[in-house]
This record gives sequence, structure tokens and C-alpha cells, in this order.
Amino acid sequence: MKKKVLLGFLAGICMLQAAGQNFRVGTAQETINPNADSLFFAGGKNNRKFIDVADNLYVKAVVISNAQTSIAILTVDCIGLMYPQLLEIRERVAKSIPAFPVQQIILSSTHTHSGPDVVGIWGQDIMHSGLNEAHMNKIVNQAALALQKAWNNRKSGIARYAVGSFGEDWVKNISEPGLLDRSVTILQFKDALNKNIATLVNFACHPTILDDVARGASSDYVGGFYRFLDSAQGGTNLFLQGAIGGWVQPEDVPKTYEQAMRIGEKLGTYVMKRLQQPQTLNNSQIVYRRQKVKFPLQNQGFRQLSQMGVIKRVFSDSVDSEIAYASIGNLSLATHPGETSPALSYTTRSLMKNNGPKMVLGLSMDALGYILKPGYFEEGNKIPHSNYLTSMSIGPQTMDIITETLKSLIK
Repeated sequence: MKKKVLLGFLAGICMLQAAGQNFRVGTAQETINPNADSLFFAGGKNNRKFIDVADNLYVKAVVISNAQTSIAILTVDCIGLMYPQLLEIRERVAKSIPAFPVQQIILSSTHTHSGPDVVGIWGQDIMHSGLNEAHMNKIVNQAALALQKAWNNRKSGIARYAVGSFGEDWVKNISEPGLLDRSVTILQFKDALNKNIATLVNFACHPTILDDVARGASSDYVGGFYRFLDSAQGGTNLFLQGAIGGWVQPEDVPKTYEQAMRIGEKLGTYVMKRLQQPQTLNNSQIVYRRQKVKFPLQNQGFRQLSQMGVIKRVFSDSVDSEIAYASIGNLSLATHPGETSPALSYTTRSLMKNNGPKMVLGLSMDALGYILKPGYFEEGNKIPHSNYLTSMSIGPQTMDIITETLKSLIK
């Protein structure tokens, strides 16, 4: 038996060398379930009080290194962590691991509506914050811990990818029915024994099957996705949300916990099917660029909520944020700091000139509400739900600023 394992390991090393891969990959995950005294659910109606935990909420981390540099990706089961939390996470990791390239941490949120309020606007009412400081500290601490563990447990890995399309029967854009990006982009790292180290899946749809009906904390269909892949292939499996603005959500499906788990399992099954015929990344180069951005604030509601202490973040005439672009081999990845229109997803993909897979991460580095096409803000427009969507947006210039910033970063 020992001889077989050794031969398998040596064969795996040969595979790594033959594929030209020099990645070292580490992963970790930590639970961020709310405590009994915590909180209000985020998304949907106000005053939805936490009762119990239906399935684990996670913060998951992957660190990908080559001989020159590293990149880290975090995904968090919450409605959307804001930029100040990213800065806190970077600060804590810098103290615990001085060698960690903390500026190259990408933070993403799954956007479940069945997790605690991490913004503040879903408390008892709009005048009272739903933010629980103890829970926020827990998320930041667990994120920093996951990154530290992922950094320390890195090992050699083969990178491969697959792409596809999913959700035709249940993912709808209820504002602009013809505008959807159904792309599924998969990046997987396997070890020398052909075991899954990490599988990253980028797909766009609100996790809101349980919206307004959940009594227990849940990552919604993402929980079913994790449950299936964790059982089917082990390793660490990460869901990376896509462009869900303009209101991309589940439609015509029963609003039950069983249905959420079933749809998550379907997505996991689809991912496994696509990985039966994977392609290999063509090199092990890692490129990372970021740019700090000041977005103009037109929606004064954000400033008022900040001044009242409902949102624990400074909003003035503008708001500070950050946008990142990265490539791993011939895979490209770009971040959007909120719930962006699928139109911006298509624009971003057109800017990325790589000959491999493309990931567009919504609600990443920040969570600045809906980021919409300028037409949503025009008086008298006929776009369904535009009044609500623009009330949750910082302003009409945001989408164009993201586009120009990404042009600069990718160029």
C-alpha cells in the first residue's frame, strides 16, 4: 500500500512538471454563524429576527502562489461586506504574517439574504441599525484566521478550468428580462494525488430563494452547492457571486429550504460535469493590479443613514472604494464593488483580452448597493422596479467609473 501511494505521488509530481505548473495553493474555511443574541437578517423586510442556524455560514479563503508572488481570494456568506472591513482584514493579516501580500487580497460576498445584517439598514426599522459589532468582529477575525491558515498550508497544485452556462429555467432578470449573464466559470486546483484542493465557481444569481421566509441563518442555494461539492469531491469549494444587479434572481421556484438545497446541488452537479473535460491553464504567471476609487455620492439617503449611525461608514460627497484586476495563468478576473448590471459584466468580459476563462466578481472589495445603467435614473423610464433599485444606488455615474477604471487596470 505504501509503495502504491509513493508511486501515485511521484506520478503526480511528474504531472505537475509536465503541465508546467508551479502554483502553490492553500485553503481554509471558518464558520461565521451568528450567536443567539445576534441580530437581524439582511435583505428583504426590516425586523426579521434571527432564530437559529439552518446551515453553516462560512468565510472561505484560497491563497494562490507562484515563485514571484501570491494572490488571495475570500468569499463570505453575507449580504455584502464593505470596503472598511477589507481594510480591517488586511491590517490583521499584516500583523500576523508580515510576508503576506495583503494588498493582493480580494474580498467577495455571496449576498445571501438569510444571513445577519452587515450593513445596518435591516434593523428594527430604518431609523435603527441592525449591525451587531460583535458579529462584525467575528467575521473579520475568522476571515483573517482563514487567510493565515491558507497561507500556511500551501502545497503544489495543478490548475485547470472549465466554462459553461447554467440556470436557464430559474434565473431571471425581472427588470430587463433579455439581459442576463448565465456564465459559469470554474477554476480548480488538484494535488499530486489528483485530489481537489480548491474549486472556485463564478456564477450570477441572488441567493434569495429563502428571502423573507427564512427563520434560520442560511447561505440559501449556496449552502446546497457547498454541501454537494464537499461530499462529492472534498477539498475547499468557493462560490464567487457574479453580476446580479438590475435584479437577477430566482423566479418560479418554491420558496422552501428544500428547494434552495436542491438548486444548489444542481449547480454543483453541473460543475462536476463540466470538470469531466477540463482545460489546463497555459502558464503559472500571476498579475495583480488594483486602484482606489472615489465614487461621487448622489443619493443623499446614504449620507443621512451614515450621520444617524445606521450605516457605520463615512459617506460625504463621495465614498472611497477599490477595484481590482488579476490574472492567474490565462484566466482573468475583475471585481465590481456592488450589485452590477449584467451589462457591465459583458462590458468587463469584452475588456479582458485573455484567451482563457474570465471571472467577473460582483460584490467584491465593497458592497455599494445596486450599480445600474444610467437609463434607470432617467425620469419617466419604463424599467420595472427602477424606483427601488435607484434608491439603493449611490448614483448614476458609478457604472461608467468602474468601466474606465477597469480599462486602465487591464490595459
